[in-house]
Amino acid sequence: MSQSTQGQSMAAVAIEGGKGPAQALKTVQIPRPAPGPGQILIKVQAAGVNRPDIAQRQGFYPPPPGAPETMGLEVAGEVAEAAGRWQVGDRVCALLGGGGYAEYAVCDARHALPMPKGLDFTEAAGLPETVFTVYANVFEHGSLKAGETLLVHGATSGIGVTAIQMGKAAGAKVIATGRGAAKAEQARQMGADVAVDATSEDFAEVAAREGGVDVVLDMVGAPYFEQNLKALNTGGRIVYIAAQAGGTLEVPIGRLMQKRGLITGSTLRPRPADEKARLAAEVERVVWPWIEAGKVRPHVDRTFPLAEAAQAHAHVESGTHLGKVVLVT
Repeated sequence: MSQSTQGQSMAAVAIEGGKGPAQALKTVQIPRPAPGPGQILIKVQAAGVNRPDIAQRQGFYPPPPGAPETMGLEVAGEVAEAAGRWQVGDRVCALLGGGGYAEYAVCDARHALPMPKGLDFTEAAGLPETVFTVYANVFEHGSLKAGETLLVHGATSGIGVTAIQMGKAAGAKVIATGRGAAKAEQARQMGADVAVDATSEDFAEVAAREGGVDVVLDMVGAPYFEQNLKALNTGGRIVYIAAQAGGTLEVPIGRLMQKRGLITGSTLRPRPADEKARLAAEVERVVWPWIEAGKVRPHVDRTFPLAEAAQAHAHVESGTHLGKVVLVT
C-alpha cells in the first residue's frame, strides 16, 4: 500500500442487506483504496447512479472478480495518485468496475478520460457508463450509420437521452419511445425526430410510416420484440442492453430470415480491461468531439449527497427522472 493511502479511511456506500434502498444502503467508513500498477486514485467529486447499481443492490448483478464490493460504475473527480497519461490534479471522468459511491476510487488509468471542456463534475460523472454503453451497442454492435434510422426505447433514461443525442450527432434519424405523453414530449425535447407514447400508440406502426428502422436499442425485452421485428428494415439490427420486462424471446425464425435481421446485445461491466481500454480510446476519438461541440450533453435530472444514496436509488426506481441521477461528495 502506498504511503499516501496507508491507514486512511473514507466514506463509502455499502450494501448491508435487504433489497429496498433504505434497508440496503448505508454510509460507512472503509479504508481508502490504494492504486495498483497502472491504476490511478481519483478524489471523487460526483458519481453517476445507474440501473446496474440497483440490480447489484438487489443481488442480481455481482461485481466482476477483483472489483470493489461497493457500487458505482462511473465517477468524475481529480487525480490524487497518477499513472499512465495522468498527472495529479488532472480532472477526469472514469468507467469503473465498482466502488464509485465513495470519496475516493481507483481505476485502470486507460479507463479514464479528460473531462470535456464546458462540463462540470456533476455533468461529467453522468458520461462514462452511458456513453460507453451506447457507443459499444449502437455504433459497434448495431453498426449505426449516417442516414439510417435508430429506434430508442426508454428514451428518458440516462441511456435513452444519450442514445438520442449520439444518434443525431452521427447523422441518423431517431425515433424514441416513452411510457406516457409527458415522456414522449421529453424525448422530443431531447432531440428525437419522432417521439411515441408507447402506452397509447403502436410504435411499429409509427416506424412503418417513417420508413422503418435500421437499429433498435432495447432495454425493455420480450414484450417489445414482436413490434421491434415488425419495425425493422431489411438488414436491420436489434440490440439488447437489458430485459427489464422479460428476458426470454420467442423468435419467428422465418420472419427474421426474410428481414436478414440480426439480434445482438452485450454487457459492459464484465469486459476485460484491455477491451474497455480500446473502447475508451474510441469514445474519446469519436464522442468527445461531439460533446465539446455541444451535440451531446448529459442531462442531470437531480443530484443527491453521497449519504442519500438510498433516496437516489428510490428516485431512479420511480422512473420519473429525465436523464441522469448523480451523487455528489
